[in-house]
Order: sequence, then C-alpha cells, then structure tokens
Amino acid sequence: MMSGGYTSIDNEKIPGSVSAASGPDHIAVKFTDSNLHTFPPSETQGKISGIFRPPADADDSFSRPARGTSDDSQPTGWTRTFSIAAYKSYFDVDTSDVLERIKDSLLPFKGSFTEKTADNPDLYGPFWICTTLIFVAAAIGTFVTYVAHRLQMKDWNYDINLVTWSAGLFYGYVTIVPLGLYLLLKYFSVPSGLVQLWCLYGYSLFVFIPASCLSVVPVEIFRWVVAGIAGFMSATFLALNLRTHIKSAGESWFLIVAGIFLLQLALAVILKLYFFTITVGN
Repeated sequence: MMSGGYTSIDNEKIPGSVSAASGPDHIAVKFTDSNLHTFPPSETQGKISGIFRPPADADDSFSRPARGTSDDSQPTGWTRTFSIAAYKSYFDVDTSDVLERIKDSLLPFKGSFTEKTADNPDLYGPFWICTTLIFVAAAIGTFVTYVAHRLQMKDWNYDINLVTWSAGLFYGYVTIVPLGLYLLLKYFSVPSGLVQLWCLYGYSLFVFIPASCLSVVPVEIFRWVVAGIAGFMSATFLALNLRTHIKSAGESWFLIVAGIFLLQLALAVILKLYFFTITVGN
C-alpha cells in the first residue's frame, strides 16, 4: 500500500524478515530453514557453491589450456615423428626387461632377440648402454695411459678429446648405421622397423663395457684378445638376429649380413686402437 509517498511491504510474506511487534514485551524473529550441518553447502543452498568458479573478470591465464596441449592439436601423421610423445612409449620399460635383454645380448648364438622385442622394442636400454660405454671407454683409456706414463717416469697430460671422440663414435654409430641399414632394407623391400634396429644395435654394444674394463690389464696381447672376442660376440649377435629377416632380400642377403658383421668388428678394432693403445713419448 502507499503511505506518504512510500510503499509498505507485507513482512509476513517475506521469509527471514522480522514480523511487526505485537506488543512491547513480545518480539518474534523468524529465519528460513538452512542445513548448517552440511559443508560445503550444495549448489542449491544459498550463494556459496561447492563448485569453485572464479569471478567473471578474473585472469585465467594459468587455468586455460596452453596452446598445443589439447588433444585436437596433437601432431599426427609424419609430423608426429618429430614430437617427444611419439617416443615416450619406447622408454617405458621395466628394469627386469632391460636386464633380460642384456643377458640375451651376451648369448649371441641364440638369435632370438628380435622375436622377443618385436612387440615392444625400447630405446631406454640402448641409450644408457651407449652413454655408459662412452664414459667407461674414456675413463679406462685415460687410466691406462696414465699408468703407462707413470711406470716409465714420463710426463702425462689428460686428453679431454677422449670423451668427445667417444661420444661422437658411439652415438654416431648406433644412430647412423641402423638408419643406413633401414634404408637399405627398404630398398630391397625387406620388412624392418627403425626403432627395432636401434634397439638391436644399442644392446649389441653392451659387451664392450666389460671388455673396456678388462683392458686395464697392462698386457697388449691380452687387450687384443679381449677386443677380438667382444667384437666377435657383438657382430655375431647382430648377424644371427638379422639373418632370418634379411634373407628375403634375395641373393644379396649374404653380402648385407657380411657387411653388418665386418662393420661391427671394425668398431671393436677402432675401440682398441684409439682408447687402449699406449703411446709414450720421449
């Protein structure tokens, strides 16, 4: 109703309002029912919602998905080859699997490595085997030359290039040689996988780690024997595991396998000559 230019409101129809006093000694206060024992209240209970929503004018720079992280923007096809996600599964391998594959690489005449790793070839083992071999070869080679110089009372200087050449030799070999073999097999229409070749070549280098450690023995003929045995085991491991697959290349299969075998032997000779051949100056 209107009274003196103002509108009066019927308090009895508004929940939570204070009703008019009926007398000086009686004041009645009414509140709407609320579930105060429930926290946080549901979305339908009051203005406080159990679901957090930032203000409309808030800066959501950190809550927005970054560009390129949504599923729709993931690279596909040939471009996926250059993404990290494409190779993540090749590093998801158990320690027991890596140890089992290392054991198989030390038993070269079994020739069953490619069959065992056909479904799940990994790059984790090859990466750490190659990295370990780089530092072991450089460290043992340095120690061998140091001992030889000290025994002959000669001055000795540390050659930092051993680490550089070791990294270039082993990383380059285990990357470029399987890639070249993959292209060659593709030319002869032989089914092959690049990752599986990297896996095979990576594990084939493990035998050179204990061979490098044995080269500490200051006997030249013993070092040549160790290098020869390690090279033969590694080359046999590669040749026997690839022979069955390469036979489909026709009459050229024997030349390809022989090239793989001889190239691995050449790696053993280079390892011996560069890292474990002692030259003491005057």
